[in-house]
Order: sequence, then C-alpha cells, then structure tokens
Amino acid sequence: MSDSHPDLICRDLVKNFADFRAVDNINFEVPQGSFFSILGPSGCGKTTLLRMIAGFQAPSSGDLIIKGKSMIGVAPNKRPVSMVFQHLALFPTMNIGDNVGFGLRQRGVAKAQIKQRVGEVLERVGLPGVENRNVDQLSGGQRQRVAIARCMVLEPDVLLLDEPLGALDLKLREHMKIELKSLQAEFNTTFVYITHDQSEALVMSDNVAVMNHGKFEQVGTPYDIYHKPNTAFVAGFVGEANEFSARVSAVNGTRLTLTSQSGREMTVESTEALLRQGDNAQVYLRPDAIELLPLENSNSENASPGVVDSVLFNGANSLVTVKDSRGELLKVALPQTGDFANLRRGDKVLTGWQASQARCYPAEEA
Repeated sequence: MSDSHPDLICRDLVKNFADFRAVDNINFEVPQGSFFSILGPSGCGKTTLLRMIAGFQAPSSGDLIIKGKSMIGVAPNKRPVSMVFQHLALFPTMNIGDNVGFGLRQRGVAKAQIKQRVGEVLERVGLPGVENRNVDQLSGGQRQRVAIARCMVLEPDVLLLDEPLGALDLKLREHMKIELKSLQAEFNTTFVYITHDQSEALVMSDNVAVMNHGKFEQVGTPYDIYHKPNTAFVAGFVGEANEFSARVSAVNGTRLTLTSQSGREMTVESTEALLRQGDNAQVYLRPDAIELLPLENSNSENASPGVVDSVLFNGANSLVTVKDSRGELLKVALPQTGDFANLRRGDKVLTGWQASQARCYPAEEA
C-alpha cells in the first residue's frame, strides 16, 4: 500500500433505473494493494456498483476514477480492471492454458509470450503444469484459482470479484477464503469483492463497506465494523446479536438505564447515540460480550438469573440460549475453557455484561 494515490475512487456515484435509485450517492476510495469488500443483503445495490466499476453499466451521475483517470465513457475492455464472476465462466472446450491465455490472445500477444506468462501465473496461483488439463479435471477450488489466474495474467490495476465463492460447498468456501487473501497478498493487486456473507468480508478484507438500500452505512476495518457499528443496521446485519426494543428510563451522562419491552432493566454506556429520557431505543449485544457468572454474583453489572433453554454445540462457535423469568431469550457464546462443558437444558445460570459492551441506537420510526 505504498502508492500515495488510491487505485479506485468513487465520487458521488448514482445509478437510477427509471424512478428506482439502485446506488445512491456513493463515495469511497480504495488504496493500492488493498482488499476492499462491499457487504450487504440481496438487492442493496452492490452488484450494480461493481458493474459500474467494470464498465458494464454507466452511472447516472458522479465520477469513477481508476489510477487517477476518470472511467466515465470508457469501454469495459479499455479499463485496467478484470472481473471474476460467481460462476467463473471458464470455457469448457478449452484446456486450462487456453482459458488463462484467452485475454492475451485477444490483445494480440505473441504465442511464445503467452505461453511464458500463462505458466508463470499458474505457478503463482499454485497450479504449475496444468496447462493441458481440461476444466472438468480440476476441483472446484482449482477452477476458482484458474479463473483468478485468467484475470491476473492481464495484470489489471483492480480485480473485481462478484460473489465468487457462492457456488462452492461450505468446507471449500472456508478454505478458499484463506486462499483468496493469500493470492491477493501474493499479487499485491487491489481487490474489490462483493458478498452477502459477512464472514467472507470480515476474514479477508482490509476494509469493509456495509451497503443497504443503495447507500454505504459504514466503511471501516473488520474490527470496527464488528465491534463499533455506526448504525442499527450494521449492528444487526454483521455478526450474531441479541436485540432489544427498549425505552430510556434514566440518563446519567453517557450511561443510560433502559427497560426492554419484556421488562428487563439494563445499563448501557452510549457515546454515539443522543438519547433522552423517554426515548425509544434499539439495543444490540453480541453473544460473546455476555458472561456466564456464578449464581452468587447477582450484584454484577446487568446480572440476570435465567434457565438454560438450549445448548447449540458448534465447536468454537457454540451458543447457549438462556430464558429469563419474563420468557425473554438471550444468546450467550459458550466459553471454550471447558468450565461449562456439562451445561444442560434446565440448569439455573446467571448472565451479566459490561455496560460498554452494548450498542444503543434511536429506534427507527414505524
């Protein structure tokens, strides 16, 4: 990331389809050599944004700059970008070498140079010597790397990836997240990656933009997106969270006392939300922010007795759901210390959490 100029700049980018605004005044920059993900639900506008960067769709207004040059009016094949599609679009009638070298042949590169460059890029993606194999002789992960090699052999300034892991099975998808991040570091090329899968965005990215209804709700590091969400949408969309609808019953500086709809009283440290007594609020609390406490620690902050409703074993991501006396369920991340290995449905427990661990936002108008 030594280049002082960003590889990609989007300024006031808008895309309208008749009276529908798919992309609404988007502004962001992507530094050279970084991995930038655009995360959001289906229909939020992320694919439309990627297609504008690629040149497949023209913006209604705004500017799009790659390597210091505006791309407005520049054809897709004249832009210094390549794109990996969700379904890879490899040519089944061509061998691997011809697939990877296709773009170079279209550019009129000499055969000897194509052979050399194809061999080099296949070695860099961990597939040396596969030039003469057919596409159907490779695994899903190998085909994924061939698709990336076909783009990288063209030496793009920006590689665009449109949910490329969506068609893979779960285990291969987990493996390819590590592979993709490693490949991005190997080539030191700017990656712009779109996904609706939060774990993909958090694991691989230097920075993440969370998109909703055509706008960016927040742009930041994976840590900040997860631990310091700016809006209720980001808090609810990224990661697992307990959500409470509550009313502010007291304000003491940045400390708020709230009462949930079920009657749960809680204390929250809120520096980002300007809430007053009587306001309605939404409170978000990560399962990993909640502790299982000894029953005698009832004076701990936000302590609440309950009964284990279920134990959801998922290795390091195991959860316990705890039901309190009001019937409200609380999802709690199960510590991996082994202290609660024998926890069973019906066991009495005490939960608690620090006021600073919750996120609090004004309730949205109905």
